[in-house]
Amino acid sequence: MAGIKNYLSLVKFSHTIFAMPFAMIGLFLGVTYGEPVYDSYLQNQLYGYLHPFAVTALLVVICMVTARSAAMAFNRYLDRAFDAKNPRTAIREIPKGIISPESALRFVILNSVLFVLSTWFINPLCFYLSPVALFVILFYSYTKRFTMLCHLVLGLGLSLAPIGAYLAVTGVFDWLPILFSLSVIFWVSGFDIIYAMQDVDFDQSQKLHSIPASLGKERALQLSTVLHLLSAACIITAGVYGDFHWLYWIGTVVFCGMLIYQHSIVKPHDLSRVNIAFMTANGIASVVFGVLVIVAMLL
Repeated sequence: MAGIKNYLSLVKFSHTIFAMPFAMIGLFLGVTYGEPVYDSYLQNQLYGYLHPFAVTALLVVICMVTARSAAMAFNRYLDRAFDAKNPRTAIREIPKGIISPESALRFVILNSVLFVLSTWFINPLCFYLSPVALFVILFYSYTKRFTMLCHLVLGLGLSLAPIGAYLAVTGVFDWLPILFSLSVIFWVSGFDIIYAMQDVDFDQSQKLHSIPASLGKERALQLSTVLHLLSAACIITAGVYGDFHWLYWIGTVVFCGMLIYQHSIVKPHDLSRVNIAFMTANGIASVVFGVLVIVAMLL
């Protein structure tokens, strides 16, 4: 039977670092710029032991972890035949037989149920929207079979983090968290294009769709640059719209600097540093930006 460590590896748990800081930004936006509403059953039951915001924050973290785990495990389950053929992905848990496809699917179902259940404890709007969120993040796994815009669908899935967390606190939509969600769409889509450059030949041989496979590496990298410029524009617009503390702008410089850095080390003819661009640069961008934005709001 596969252990917890294998399931954490299956879903690349460390990659939670990309979206989680933006979810935390959404939470604190709700407190700082919105009107918090704490009237769920769980918040009322735990009142006196935990502050309602702490309960909401814990539930949002559970939602983030379970939704992402469901999405990643479903992707591995659905793509298991392709992963077995691709030398880069043949070492993954399902192709190697470490985790069976049936176990992976049960893991998807379990995390999906926990996600929906967690939203029920937050507020009615989050609960009613939870099937929509699940559809988006699970549907992504199908998109590479018919559209090169799969990267944008992945970005859309992760972009639910800030607006979803804001809804958890306030129960209403607002423009500021939407701006952060837009920045996530463009940011994630851009770096996923870079990551997909590693599999151009394989994707073309299997008739799988991606922007690098459809447009070529050079044009794909140019489009990734445009998407990252749009992401930076959304971050700057949000900063102006929200009239943040000056620490926000330091975070913006770091975030944009990491975008520039990853494009400086990845070239169409040299993909040897893609993993540095993907994990290190984007991890630093997300965490440092998230911390500085939250501190800016607290100040």
